[in-house]
Amino acid sequence: MNILELKNITKKYPGVIALNDVSIEFVKGEAHALVGENGAGKSTLIKSCTGAVMPNSGKIVIEGEEFTSLTPQLSESHGIGVIYQEFNLVGELSVAENIFLGRAIRKGLVVDKKAMAREAAKIFEQFNIDIDPNALVSSLTVGYQQLVEIAKALSQKARILIMDEPSAPLTSAEAERLYEVVEKLKASGVTIIYISHRMEEIFRLTERITVLRDGQKIDTVKTSETNMNDLVKLMVGRELKETYPQRKACISDEVLLDVKNLSGNGVSDISFHIRKGEVLGFAGLIGAGRTETAELLFGAAKRTEGTVLLNGKEVSPKTPREAIDSGIALVPEDRKGKGALMDMTIRSNTSMAVLERISKCFVIDAKEERRLAEEYKQSIRIKTPSVEQKIKNLSGGNQQKVIIARWLASEPELVIFDEPTRGIDVGAKSEIYTLVNALVEDGKSVLMISSEMEEVMGMSDRIVVLCDGKISGSLDRKDFNQETIMNFASQK
Repeated sequence: MNILELKNITKKYPGVIALNDVSIEFVKGEAHALVGENGAGKSTLIKSCTGAVMPNSGKIVIEGEEFTSLTPQLSESHGIGVIYQEFNLVGELSVAENIFLGRAIRKGLVVDKKAMAREAAKIFEQFNIDIDPNALVSSLTVGYQQLVEIAKALSQKARILIMDEPSAPLTSAEAERLYEVVEKLKASGVTIIYISHRMEEIFRLTERITVLRDGQKIDTVKTSETNMNDLVKLMVGRELKETYPQRKACISDEVLLDVKNLSGNGVSDISFHIRKGEVLGFAGLIGAGRTETAELLFGAAKRTEGTVLLNGKEVSPKTPREAIDSGIALVPEDRKGKGALMDMTIRSNTSMAVLERISKCFVIDAKEERRLAEEYKQSIRIKTPSVEQKIKNLSGGNQQKVIIARWLASEPELVIFDEPTRGIDVGAKSEIYTLVNALVEDGKSVLMISSEMEEVMGMSDRIVVLCDGKISGSLDRKDFNQETIMNFASQK
């Protein structure tokens, strides 16, 4: 039984066809994956279902009832719920208050907090979730906040639950809990539309997969009748011969960065070095101190002890500007909060780190700024009709590419990549890996922080493992072993 049908959905923006005559059927009680490269049309499709976007043509059919477009209220009233990558929770309210936000249960004119807590507890009990309905949301881990978002959707009687990259911010243990809840939701008859760039969970959780590419539906396949290589080929329109592309042997004996006894920002006594032409991986669990160390190197946090030598000379950046001038660049983990200025253009975001270089008498050379943005648009394949497009209108992967372009323009000697491929499709990942290889082959050095074990092992020449703000182990490439890394990460 089809609970939701999308018939010939088309959505056009100036210069871009986001969706072109897309038709998909979703069956009650199944988990149906939507996959494709960033910019393939996945976000526009789900926004059409939730009423956030109005298609130019086509029909949306919910349990036999046809609509040419939906509003958020109409979508919700017909049982469509959505969990976005960025949570819509209020940290200073309780779990129960968040679940019933805007729909508070009342006793007369007074909000009945006890009744809301009871109803929240019923939902949690149904799925064996151990969360105190009276706890403040701000006190919960990211994984439990994700479960609160699911409970909020279920309290609205959602029969179709759209999950957009739900495991992206989660630890391995939290992701396992999420998978258990997804299975229970399916068993209870809820239809899951699951969007993820993690192929392993797509094959684990879903019954069918629809592939989108450049705004068009390429195919819908049964999960059990396909494999990862065939799926990737459908997504990118070509074969990716190697997940982690080979690079030339380019590591020098010369040390670029030498860090000794670095402390501050929650880490202590951190010592390591990076040679020219080397990719050093930082592994560890969330909260281990990887990002905190990167912030110290980039001048974004205060150092209390230790020395940092770059090309044999001591550097002590107190601000990111000083770090940039020293030859250090940081592609941050939080691309929307700390990386991109969302209301500015691709051109302005690209040139931000080199404004002094492209200015004359304190006036930006607009022609040079545009040439720079166009150069990187072409070289790292940023999908956009124009560099005058605001970065907020790009897909996540293309936003990441613009941030990388900014730092490449600054011509750094050391590039720190903090979770560079989080929420990015396999095609864009491959391009970023190729870009990393090109940097080190050119004599630059890379510090790569990643929570994906395969990625940090596949891209690194050496790996340093952190745990509780300290270095707990290090491995040369010949000794890479997932179990060993996890033992260091948890100090077993």
